[in-house]
Amino acid sequence: MSEPIRLLHFADIHIGIENYGHIDSATGVNSRVLDFLRRVDEVIDYGLARDVDVVIFAGDAFKTRDPSPTLQREFARRVKRVVDAGVPIILLVGNHDLPAMEKKASSIDIYRTLAVPNVVVGWEEALHRVETKRGPIQIATAPYPMRNRLMSLDEHRGKPVDELDRALQEIVGDNVRALAEQLDPALPAVLTAHFTVSGATYGSERSVMLGRDVAVLKSVLADARWDYVALGHIHKHQSLQPKGDYPAIVYSGSLERVDFGEEKEAKGFCWVEVTRGQTTWQFVEVKARPFKTIVVDVREADDVTMATQAELAQHDVTGAIVRVIVRMRPEQEASLRERDVRAVLKAASYVAAIQKDVERVERARLGGHSPEGMTPMELLERYLRSKDMDEERIRVVLEHARGIIERDA
Repeated sequence: MSEPIRLLHFADIHIGIENYGHIDSATGVNSRVLDFLRRVDEVIDYGLARDVDVVIFAGDAFKTRDPSPTLQREFARRVKRVVDAGVPIILLVGNHDLPAMEKKASSIDIYRTLAVPNVVVGWEEALHRVETKRGPIQIATAPYPMRNRLMSLDEHRGKPVDELDRALQEIVGDNVRALAEQLDPALPAVLTAHFTVSGATYGSERSVMLGRDVAVLKSVLADARWDYVALGHIHKHQSLQPKGDYPAIVYSGSLERVDFGEEKEAKGFCWVEVTRGQTTWQFVEVKARPFKTIVVDVREADDVTMATQAELAQHDVTGAIVRVIVRMRPEQEASLRERDVRAVLKAASYVAAIQKDVERVERARLGGHSPEGMTPMELLERYLRSKDMDEERIRVVLEHARGIIERDA
């Protein structure tokens, strides 16, 4: 049996995200942009140290469709490292890479225009035979589906959005099946795609999403003619197949955390050893910058600032992006000295917020009742009346709320 082909799969680097960053004095680049670039370097270092055969980047190189020349230069430097090592790289077009208008170039089209050796730009559904030092491999590309191409067809003009969604789902499914039909059964085969797959768990990509999404059925991808399905688009790393099912259908996830919604998520990429019918893979975690939420309860403290400082001193915030939630009573609110609190957090990379969670006693609005003993509808009605809303408006809101509660019950 020939030696497995070593494949590196990563996605969704979104170079240009600057949340919780500051300008780095040495480079003039936002510190968060540098975080994302360092994670790409980490991925490439890992692959080259292990004699990688082929690299798949499964889409979304930049945050926006029109990245600055500086950001394009930094991405190109990483691509060049791979190419200079004699390793083929597949650059799949994601939704953040697509132009707003169909005829315009994507943010990674320059590599196709210049015909850069060892670079395959996956701008359309196509099957590519890629030669590696351990033998040939088939890699099929399925970029993010362009909705405006579908809407330009006469048969779909004027259709409601839900019908267009179903039509687009069917078209993508048919295209993926057609790619599978073209495969040489004797060679290992990988499909790389950038879209949502039904059953996947969403991540924080929804906060930076460009365009309207459509979900492709997992059954379309669960075809044993593929040896591995390398997905991009969803930021949360996950395998969509039950253990033992073939092929693995995997979102590598993003390389850096975007916000506190990803605080507890591991970030990384996939290392895949591809053999026809016997492919294996593993998730490799990177050193993504930590996000840390610290909750401090000072309701029983005499000096809320000192109590907050004492609690924060127990936490290692070195290099982290931090938010602090201080639980307090209303009469304590004015006595918290935020400047003194921030002084304890000087080892953090960025302090996102010092949030006061003030205990409000609202029993009077509840007519003496305990909220724990009231139904959601009763609580909502009490709340609306406390806001001096007129009776007709209260009736309409309660009617809609009742429908939602009954539907989800």
